[in-house]
Amino acid sequence: MSLTYKDAGVDKEAGYKQVQLIKWMIKKTHVPGVLSDIGGFAGLFQLDTKAYEEPVLVSGTDGVGTKLRIAFMMDKHNTIGEDCVAMCANDILCQGAKPLFFLDYIATGKLIPEKMASIVEGVSNGCIKAGCALIGGETAEMPGFYKEDEYDIAGFCVGVVDKKKIIDGSKIEEGDYIIGLASSGVHSNGFSLVRKIVFDKQKMDVNDYIDELGMTIGEELLKPTRIYTNPVYKLVEKYNIKGLSHITGGGFYENIPRMLPQGLTAHIDISKIKTPTIFKLLQEWGKIETNEMYGTFNMGIGMVMAVGKEELADITNYLVEIGEEFTILGEIKRGNEGVVLWNLQE
Repeated sequence: MSLTYKDAGVDKEAGYKQVQLIKWMIKKTHVPGVLSDIGGFAGLFQLDTKAYEEPVLVSGTDGVGTKLRIAFMMDKHNTIGEDCVAMCANDILCQGAKPLFFLDYIATGKLIPEKMASIVEGVSNGCIKAGCALIGGETAEMPGFYKEDEYDIAGFCVGVVDKKKIIDGSKIEEGDYIIGLASSGVHSNGFSLVRKIVFDKQKMDVNDYIDELGMTIGEELLKPTRIYTNPVYKLVEKYNIKGLSHITGGGFYENIPRMLPQGLTAHIDISKIKTPTIFKLLQEWGKIETNEMYGTFNMGIGMVMAVGKEELADITNYLVEIGEEFTILGEIKRGNEGVVLWNLQE
């Protein structure tokens, strides 16, 4: 009896079914410039070069990390794709780029079309929020490599910025102000520590209801990473945003210095931050030092920007007008510390 690919654990028919299930999800993300449809060997996107004097392509790639474990435990998969888009789109926004298109890669032990479609639904929703098109992707069925009920997801985003408008932090100077934009929760970083605190130390179940959160711990932890295209790109178009920092793994200490020129330090008063309850609980449950919390998590601030004093009032007024939750965190001073956090009390 001859063997087939299905005998080896790869179901081609399941792959065909998945494509049919996700076609409409991909279609609804299309923006001007998309030239291809699902099914080709590559995604095609036409860049509107007339809109830019010197267009520069900006790219970013990332995954979701061990937050995936929460999705597995809850058997809920329609938001994790949004996290993947956010992690990539937010990064290229930091250079002043407008996201154009996105591609995803999903690898799994067993291809279940409905489950994969649920993941792509999240990717599609993320692309719509980021203002970019989902123009391609790959689903790999890898039996014997991944467990049947598990998968990994990664993504790749490309954006564009006019060369003269690239944000690289070089214009940041002493006296500039630092504004933080609110996060939606833990986002997609620090989950190895989160899981150790919640499931190993506290012995919780994802379905445990937490009164202080008003929901289960699983629901809180699975909240999608916020996508900052709106309002950040509008700010970039209207004002002189000198620096942007996406607060991901490494928290404040690792990410904020990445936007600063040498010889300048961000001085931040953390007492001004409205820290979400989940971080307070994680710190209490895990007996984590405050310094470690700010070196691991976003603590309620997902995007940080540096702006000049002369534009501070206009920018904050605009943020109020659009209903954006923000905090004036501090200012830029001379020094080589990178970032200094004030009111850091244990």
